[in-house]
Amino acid sequence: MTELDRALVRRKLAAIARNLADLAPIEALTLPQYLEDRLRRKAVERLLQEVVEAGVDVNLHVLRTLGVPLPGDYYTAFIDIGRHGVVSPDLAERLAPAAGLRNRLVHQYDEIDDAIVLRAVADARRDFGAYLSAVEDYLQRTD
Repeated sequence: MTELDRALVRRKLAAIARNLADLAPIEALTLPQYLEDRLRRKAVERLLQEVVEAGVDVNLHVLRTLGVPLPGDYYTAFIDIGRHGVVSPDLAERLAPAAGLRNRLVHQYDEIDDAIVLRAVADARRDFGAYLSAVEDYLQRTD
């Protein structure tokens, strides 16, 4: 079993928090406003990608410290931290689909639906905001 690196986890959580703060003004935009600026859309996509990837990094590190088999995909990494009490199962279920959005943004499987990305901003701010608190609580419980 690997030892829990609290400093690493907190660095990742801080990165998530910074990105969520950067996304705050986007949440208030209408779709036409969002569509006006291609560079803003690309920045939003990248910020969302980084939020998910930092969360996955935390998930995999924590799961490794628990000595459980690592999941084969990002979706399951979120489900598994819910199964192991790091976050609530309900929160884990809400977070897991973010892995699919991340994959679509990175790999461009399909054309990016800007309306979905814009809606994902509010979801990310709500759910990853709760994730930050839950993981910090976990770190304090296991101290």
